[in-house]
Amino acid sequence: MNQYTAATYGDHIAEIYDELYAGMFDEEAQVALLAELAAGGRALELGIGTGRLAIPLAQRGVEVHGIDASEAMVARLRVKPGGEAIPVVIGDFADVPVDGRFTLIYVVFNTFFALLTQEDQVRCFQNVATHLEDNGVLLIEAFVPDPTRFVRDQNVQTSRVGIGRVVIDAARHDPVFQRVFTQHIHITEAGVRLYPVHLRYAWPSELDLMARLAGLQLRARWGGWRGEPFTSASPSHVSVYERA
Repeated sequence: MNQYTAATYGDHIAEIYDELYAGMFDEEAQVALLAELAAGGRALELGIGTGRLAIPLAQRGVEVHGIDASEAMVARLRVKPGGEAIPVVIGDFADVPVDGRFTLIYVVFNTFFALLTQEDQVRCFQNVATHLEDNGVLLIEAFVPDPTRFVRDQNVQTSRVGIGRVVIDAARHDPVFQRVFTQHIHITEAGVRLYPVHLRYAWPSELDLMARLAGLQLRARWGGWRGEPFTSASPSHVSVYERA
């Protein structure tokens, strides 16, 4: 399969996703903030994946729905306790192809950048706005772009070295279209596996403008899930948008 689609990342990485990122996130703080923002209403996760946040959020009593392009990722969600009860639509989350309105719509861990054009990202904001309750909010967690990572628009780094496994990340940067094409290369005694991911990054100010085009405005921006201040040194942000 040579063509990269909305499902490619999930279809490739589903088998190791939970193991690969185990222990990496402050899930207690993430779920607590999401539950607070849901405020007793319905929540929708864009790019729900294996249900890393959706399942514990549902266990707090929040009615959680999801959208994901990868059937392989959703299959992983379904075999987890509680995962079978979460309604999930297979499709492009830029379209927000669900019925009804939500108090909270959220997209985490840079997943918003899986929309590979500015047009798709703007369209996502606009469709989200039509599915928000009047008092509803959109939460986006994403990295702050750092073009200095690239030399001649390329980057190669070893992210993990262990007994029997090496993980190498090879990336190519397109500064014109703000895209990064990455291959996560896992080398083990059993062989080599490739996990591709393509992203179209956007600066926080660009996200704010997309929100304005959709009739939304920034309510809050933090440097982390526990309300850390967002500064020029913050590598990522958690941003919450509400109706203007």
